[in-house]
Order: sequence, then C-alpha cells, then structure tokens
Amino acid sequence: MASIAIITGATGGLGQEFVREVLKEQVDEIWTVARNQEKLDKLKKQFGDKVRAVKCNLSKADDLAALKDLIIAEKPDIKLLINNAGMGDMGESSEFSDEEISKTIDLNCKAVCLLCNYAIPFMSKGARILNISSASSFQPVPYINLYAASKVFVRSYTRSLNVELKSKGIICTAVCPGWIDTDMLSKEYKGKPVKFPGLVSPNRVAVQALRDSAKGKDMSVCSLFVKCEHLLSKVLPQKVLMKIWMYGIRDYV
Repeated sequence: MASIAIITGATGGLGQEFVREVLKEQVDEIWTVARNQEKLDKLKKQFGDKVRAVKCNLSKADDLAALKDLIIAEKPDIKLLINNAGMGDMGESSEFSDEEISKTIDLNCKAVCLLCNYAIPFMSKGARILNISSASSFQPVPYINLYAASKVFVRSYTRSLNVELKSKGIICTAVCPGWIDTDMLSKEYKGKPVKFPGLVSPNRVAVQALRDSAKGKDMSVCSLFVKCEHLLSKVLPQKVLMKIWMYGIRDYV
C-alpha cells in the first residue's frame, strides 16, 4: 500500500511550496491536484517522479466524484491531506455574479469538507490534515467579505474536526496566514497599487504550517504580525477592527 500526500491547488505559489516541503516527508507519492494539466506537468518535471499529477477542478461535482473514485480504487495510506485550493477577490458584494459566489463557496468550503471525508477512511494514527484558512477569518472584513467568510467556515470546521478525530490520532490544522506573496494577490485595485502589511513568502507559511501540524496544533499562525492580529481580534470589538481595516483600505474603495 503506497503512502501518499494529497495537495490541492498544488500549482499555485503556496501549493508549490507545500510540494517542495512535503518531498522531505516520508511518503511514496505526492498527488498534486489542480485543474491545469500544463501546470501540473511542469510541476512534475520540476519536482520529479515522486509527484503524481491529478487533474481535477474542485468546483465541479463530476471532477470531485472522479477523485473520490480514484482514492477508493487505489486505497492508499494517506499521510497528509493539504486543502490549499481556494479563490477570492476584492470588491463590493454586489459586484459578484451568481456564478462567482457559488464557485467561491464550492471551492473554499464544500470541496474542503468533501476531500476530508474522502481521505479520512484511508488515514491512520499520525496522519495530518491541513486546511488553509486565513487571518481574515479572525474578524469581519468588508470588501473581501465573501472570501473572509468562507475562511471563517474553514477555520471553525477544521478545529472542530480535530476534536472529532482525536481518538483516531489524526491531526487537523487550520492554517491562518496573512498576506502571502503569490500571484493570487491583486497587485492593484482600481488602478492603484495595493500595499500588503506583513507580507510573507509562501515558503515561510508552508514550513510553519507543517511544523505546527506535526506538533499537533489545531491552528497555525505564521509571523509576529499575524499573531498580533489574532490577539487584537480577541480583545477589541469587531466594529473597531472593521474601522481599522477600512482606514487601511481607504485609498482603494
């Protein structure tokens, strides 16, 4: 029985860093899951034969069903599941189409739950699940509220699941980074360059997340900046936090 890691959103900046770091783990294969075959092939070429490309659009029911069937057919020993795939844009809620709203919720929330349920029957004591949430889950965040709300869901779901799976010896960690220097960030908004306080590299987030999950933590908070944000979210009223946020984005809205 092959021991594997499954990493979704593997071709993105943070996903690639998870692949790089998971290569150091004791697994036979890394299933890299993404929707772009060309990028998946490039990833395999970059990281070697241990990487297995799995084309899958996680916002589509048929693709999810095919991934479930693949797991059931191969019955692997899943050591790591990293739900990294996600999406989110900045803008007023009224600007988002029905399709964009549905796709965001399907990818950021629904796919996370389904993949956990697909993987858990093939996990044993010592296995780990890392679900990528966000520092935006600490408070309501106007103008990225759909993305932020979906990450609140991920954080709550993951920490609860960690308690449920404790008897099985499976660790679930909600990874809550701040701004990560990847292509997912919009470098400008309405023609203005955007500043990202506390910006960190994707490798730093991946390394910290894997280290924290190995320690059995149900949350991973990377960088002193984000730890301060987390602390403030516990002591300040949310209305105050939203005013601080709105002041910070005053040049963009």
